[in-house]
Amino acid sequence: MHLQQRINAFVKLGDFLSQFSNEVIQKKNTIEHNELFFEGFKHQLKLAEENNGWFSRENMAFAISGWASSLTFENLNKWLTPYNISTNKPKMVAIIMAGNIPLVGFHDFLSVLISGHHALIKQSSNDKYLLPYLAKYLEYAEPEFKGTIHFTEKKLENFEAVIATGSNNTARYFEYYFQGKPSIIRNNRNSVAVLNGQETLEDMQALSEDIFRYYGLGCRNVSKLYVPKNYNFDLFFQGIYHWHPIIEKAKYANNYDYNKAVYLMSEFDMLENGFLMIKEDTSAVSPIATVFYEYYDNYSQLKSKLEQEKASIQCIVSNGFIKNEIAFGVTQKPQLWDYADDVDSIEFLLGI
Repeated sequence: MHLQQRINAFVKLGDFLSQFSNEVIQKKNTIEHNELFFEGFKHQLKLAEENNGWFSRENMAFAISGWASSLTFENLNKWLTPYNISTNKPKMVAIIMAGNIPLVGFHDFLSVLISGHHALIKQSSNDKYLLPYLAKYLEYAEPEFKGTIHFTEKKLENFEAVIATGSNNTARYFEYYFQGKPSIIRNNRNSVAVLNGQETLEDMQALSEDIFRYYGLGCRNVSKLYVPKNYNFDLFFQGIYHWHPIIEKAKYANNYDYNKAVYLMSEFDMLENGFLMIKEDTSAVSPIATVFYEYYDNYSQLKSKLEQEKASIQCIVSNGFIKNEIAFGVTQKPQLWDYADDVDSIEFLLGI
C-alpha cells in the first residue's frame, strides 16, 4: 500500500468524523460508506458515554472535532513531508493506550499505520468503544488496511516494537517488561501556566479552556499556575466563571465536594468560587476541581526550575515567557506534529 493510499483513507475518516464534531450530530450525504457506519457510530458514542461518566457528549464531540480538523490532505501532507516514508518491511507495533480522555491514543494509532506498519492495540477499558469502530471504517475506506489492525485484551505477543502510555508506576513496569524492544514509554505529565499579572480578561477566559476541558484529566490540561508575588486572582476568577455549569456534572461535583472537605478538615488555605479551588502548593499534580499555584521571584529562576522539572511537564502556557510556550486556550488543540513528550513518533517508527 502506498503512502498516498493511507493518506486518502484517513482523509475519508476525517470526513466521516466531521458529522459528529458537534454535540448535535449532522448526517452528510456525501460521506462514503455512511449507510453502513453512521448509525453504528452514534451507538458507539452512546455506549462510550454510558461506560465512562467522564466521557460527556460535549467532550467527545470536542475530541472528534479536533481529529476531523486534523485529518485533511493539507495537514497530513504538512506533517509527513519532512520524512522519507518508505516502509518495505512492515513491523508489528504494539500500542498500549490510556483512557483518560476520548480517543487519547488515536495519534499513536495514526502514526503506526501512516508510517506503513501494523498495529496491535491494547485499549484501556475506559475508552474501548470508539477506536475499533473507526478502524473498521478505515478498512472499508481502504481495503488494504484489512489485516493490519488488531485489537486484543490478552497478553501482548508477537510484536517487534511498542508505544505504551500509563501512570508513573505502570511506566516502570513497561520499561522492565519491554526491555530489549524498541519502545516509546510515556508516564504521567501535567501542564503549567506562567502568569505575569499583565494578562487580559480574554487571556483568562482562554486559560479556562486549558484548565476545564475534559474535566482537567488530560496531560495537556493546566493543573498548576506560577504567579508573581502578590498576584491578585480576581481577574483569574472572572475569566473562568463561564465554566460554572461544570459543577452540575455529578462526577466532577463529587470530586469537588470531597477535595474541599479534605482541605477544610486539614485547615489548608485556599480560594474557591463554588466550582474550582486554588491552593498554594509546590506539587505539579492537582486533584480534580483544584488548581495549585506557586509564587516566583523572577523569570530566570523560574526557567531554571521548570527546566529541571521538564520530564514531568507536557506544556507550558504563557505569553512571552519561553521559546516553545503554548498560547492561552489551545493546549487541547495540538497539531499532528505536536508530539507527546516531544518524542517524534514518526521518526521512531521509521527507525525500527
